Amino acid sequence: MPAAIRILGFSGSLRSGSHNTALLRAAAKSLPSGAELEVYDGLRDLPAYDADLDTPETEPETVAQLRRAIAEADGVLISTPEFNGSIPGALKNALDWASRPFPDNAMRGKPTAVVGASTGLFGAVWAQAETRKVLGIIGADVLDGELPVGQASGAFGDDGHLADPDLRDALDELVGVLAARVGARDSQAV
Repeated sequence: MPAAIRILGFSGSLRSGSHNTALLRAAAKSLPSGAELEVYDGLRDLPAYDADLDTPETEPETVAQLRRAIAEADGVLISTPEFNGSIPGALKNALDWASRPFPDNAMRGKPTAVVGASTGLFGAVWAQAETRKVLGIIGADVLDGELPVGQASGAFGDDGHLADPDLRDALDELVGVLAARVGARDSQAV
């Protein structure tokens, strides 16, 4: 029996009750059979990126855990809010750590999708675009699609799925494409 596809999820929001963490949980329910999503919860514990700490002798254990989690995942799903029109600091910091050592970092070639939720109307579209840009520079295999979930405080049903059927279908499609991209990459590696 083939191993399950492992998707690592990052929520750019550290807040308990985060809409973006809820969006990751909704995505987990939307994954095709044979795929699973694990939400990474260590962003809060990462120190600010510091090249003086980014050596084999001084690498913080929390950074080693982040890099290991990414390396062991088959794909990555990032759900980001928008802070001041851009990427939240904790998420950007994690991406900075994940980008090293360049060019042979854990994100290199990793199939990655970006979604976002915000309480405003636009669903963090700027933050999603900025995150995809950073991921492209890092060398990730970034999917073009996005999923802006606006007015997120009312976007989820009691069952944890997105309440709007069009948004639910779009999330199903995006995570399906991510899982297929992972499967295609894995079959080429054999």
